[in-house]
Amino acid sequence: MSRLTIQDVVDHLIKPVGQLEQTVDRLLVGDPDAKVTGIAVAFMPTQRVIEQMIEIGANLLISHEGLAYSHHFQPEILEQDPVFQTKRSLLEEAGIAVFRFHDYIHRYQPDAITAELVRTLEWQPYVLEHQQAASIVKLPAPSSLGDLAAHVKKKLGIPYMRAVGDLEMPCERIGILVGYRGGGSVAIPLYEREELDVIIAGEGPEWETPEYVRDAVHQGKRKALLVIGHAESEEPGMAACAEQLKTVYPSVPVRFLRDEPIFQVLL
Repeated sequence: MSRLTIQDVVDHLIKPVGQLEQTVDRLLVGDPDAKVTGIAVAFMPTQRVIEQMIEIGANLLISHEGLAYSHHFQPEILEQDPVFQTKRSLLEEAGIAVFRFHDYIHRYQPDAITAELVRTLEWQPYVLEHQQAASIVKLPAPSSLGDLAAHVKKKLGIPYMRAVGDLEMPCERIGILVGYRGGGSVAIPLYEREELDVIIAGEGPEWETPEYVRDAVHQGKRKALLVIGHAESEEPGMAACAEQLKTVYPSVPVRFLRDEPIFQVLL
């Protein structure tokens, strides 16, 4: 391909699903007809990620989450906000296009974000089912909650996570819920329906699933929850997206860019 445009890459990304009528995915900033000089893939379009893009000369950012600190793109709310305006001005001055790639990648069969997290944890052989919002895994032998947490931390290279439940409890059936799917409406019914010992989730409201598990443990029921972080649960899938794009466009520089963990843990 002599001249690869922004729109060409967007079309490639949405092709496995087809055009969605309702989606948050769209070109948030940039000219769809501009020639691609380099592609960066990231979980979040942070200021640091954008600065890295400028350093490497990339002009297309494929970001899982949005620019305006909200699931729905509503830049008018931040019209006078200096933080948002500084970031947006930097994008415009550098000629960087940003494509939000959230709904489509979650609609791949199976969900490419969840499937890659499972693969990174080396649990592919143990998948019972890839559901729309979760993957169900059955380990070949029970593992204590504490050992399970250590395994997840090691495979993802993350410094911390949060747990609800007895760290000595044996876990065998696991639900994997990426991103914000750890909320009660999605997570809580899975425990009984899939006979889960533990759910590993990105995040969710703290007064929902964590409180349900706390009550369950107090009642003597075997249930646990590991909360690994939103970005931590979805970055592997976006990194895999970058690797796939390298094979599709071998003549175009493609990089996966990540920022530092957002939280500091103060003990």
